[in-house]
Amino acid sequence: MSSSATPSAPSTQGNLAAIGLMALAATILPVMDIAAKYLTGTLPPLEVTFGRFFFQMVVCVGLAVVTGNVARLKGKRPGINLLRGSLLAISSLFFFTAVKFMSVATALAIFFVEPMVLTLLAALLLKEKFGVRRFGAILVGLMGAMMILRPNFLALGFVSLLPLGTAVCFACYLLVSRKFAGADGLFAIQFGASVAGCLIIGALLVVGTLAGIEEMTFILPTGRELGLAFVTGAVSFAGHGLVVSAMQRGEAGALAPLQYIEIVSATVLGYMVFGDFPDAVTWAGIGLIVAGGLYIAHRERKLQGKDAPVSIVAKG
Repeated sequence: MSSSATPSAPSTQGNLAAIGLMALAATILPVMDIAAKYLTGTLPPLEVTFGRFFFQMVVCVGLAVVTGNVARLKGKRPGINLLRGSLLAISSLFFFTAVKFMSVATALAIFFVEPMVLTLLAALLLKEKFGVRRFGAILVGLMGAMMILRPNFLALGFVSLLPLGTAVCFACYLLVSRKFAGADGLFAIQFGASVAGCLIIGALLVVGTLAGIEEMTFILPTGRELGLAFVTGAVSFAGHGLVVSAMQRGEAGALAPLQYIEIVSATVLGYMVFGDFPDAVTWAGIGLIVAGGLYIAHRERKLQGKDAPVSIVAKG
């Protein structure tokens, strides 16, 4: 997930708390991707994606009931929340399919070209300022993506482009979120995303099962698989909540660099669970992507002012 906010005059203590929350979110979110990769070894990515949104909805509704926030599930703009959820559902399906064939760290590194994609789309669709320097940062980031993609494309073909599809869908999700910022709270956004994900992915799963398409056919999960599916939904809800909470307490400019902790966390977890570790060329590409993303965040803050919104990318 991603969230943009403009906290008013955050204190030093607030910034420190926000940094801790954002770092925690970036650390735990790859757990969802690792669990999804494990599940795709025995279940279709479509079913894994459905499980993520179904259990995210279970967690969301359960917490809303416990905390007395059931009325907030609907939100002020249910249609917009469903649209955001639809974009997030497609984004998740692309990513969970990608991690079936490549390491989570590699897929996540390619996904992080998202700030560059968002900058381009915002300039085209929202008429936001777009200068030569940010264009240069985009080129640097895309060069890094090409370095990572080249060997993967030769080995996997078009499947290796799925993280780019994730980045495009997520950038569109952020554009909608930016356009309607502040309309709804955490419960409404999460519930809308969950419902949309269940409807869209569930419909595809039903069609695939009835048509007998192997990679789209429902397989009755084991208890262990259900447990891991619950983990994907719970971590998604928790990670998004931490990001929103961080943005409410601290300055976006101070938090933006922390999103790249996800790559480190994904690398460590991927190595521990699957023995995956990026090679030197991939690390070089990651470096270029991170450099481009950080420079874009820096230019947005410098050109638009201290309180300008900076996109925080926490895929979820």
